[in-house]
Parts: sequence; C-alpha cells; structure tokens
Amino acid sequence: MSISDTELTQDDVFEILSSPRRRYLLYHLRKEGGPVELIELAEHVAAWENDVDRDGLTAQERKRVYVSLYQTHVPKLDEADVVDYDPDSGMVELTRRAELLDNYLEDEDGIQWPYLYVGLSILGSALLAATLAGVWLFDALSESVVAVFVVGLFAVLALAHLADRLRSKQSVPSELQRGGTNEE
Repeated sequence: MSISDTELTQDDVFEILSSPRRRYLLYHLRKEGGPVELIELAEHVAAWENDVDRDGLTAQERKRVYVSLYQTHVPKLDEADVVDYDPDSGMVELTRRAELLDNYLEDEDGIQWPYLYVGLSILGSALLAATLAGVWLFDALSESVVAVFVVGLFAVLALAHLADRLRSKQSVPSELQRGGTNEE
C-alpha cells in the first residue's frame, strides 16, 4: 500500500478499513480520545471479536489479537500516519489524519443532514419571499425579523448537527455492534 504524504486516496482508505479488526481498533481509539496501551487495545478488540467481557477472555484469545495488532494492523495504520505507535511505551494514539476516515466510518442510517439544510434553505427563502411580496400573514413581518428567525433556525440546526456528530463519535458503529469476526 502506498500512502501519499498529503492525503489518503480512496484505495488507501479502503485498504485501511478492509479489516474489521482495524475498524474496531480505530473506533476504540476514537472513543478513548487519547493514547491507549497496545495490550489494553488488544483486550478490547478480542472482547469485541469473541462477544465477551474483557474478563471473560482466554489467554489464547488475548495473545492471538495482540500478535495480530502488533505485527500487522498497528504498523499498517502507523505507516499510513493514521495512528502514532510508540513501540517503547506500547502506546497507540490517533493522529489528526485519522479524521480523514470519519466519513467512511459514519453510520449511513443516521440523520441525513444535507437534506435538512436544503429544506431549511428552501423554507427560509419562501418565508423571506412571502414577506417581501406582502403575502397575507407575512406582510406584518419585517425582513429583519424573518432574517433573524431563519439565521436562528440555522444556528439551532448546526448545533444539533454538531451534537449528533460528537455523539456518533462515541457510539459503536452499527456494523461493529453485532460482535466480531475471528479474523487473524
């Protein structure tokens, strides 16, 4: 896999995200929001894959995932500059470049924000046009009141969008909620 210095190509992204194990690793790092020890990361991934609590893992399940992360998955993500891995401390942390993967990891069944923004734009334009044309009920409103109202609606929608985005970064993607695979 050749990783560009400035951006991730679609092929690079698909290669990175082709493994459920890497997707869950990225999800867990994003949820934690800071550095995580590779051993702890391996336990979380193994627990997810085996659909058990971390306490219910066998030594073999932990070791199998740890070796896979250590030898394959973390180096691939580190090479792509999606994570920073310090072999001396065993700490793994997302880089800013990992944000390039967010659009590919979002749940498509969620709120379709672009449609809401377009709908609000149409509503605001119609409201302003009705006010300017002096249509009954709207003729009593001033253009500045309508403008403040529409801008306020956009502000509320933008805040809701931000809150949803922050919430979705903390929630388990629907694909990963079903338990894992026993990928090597």
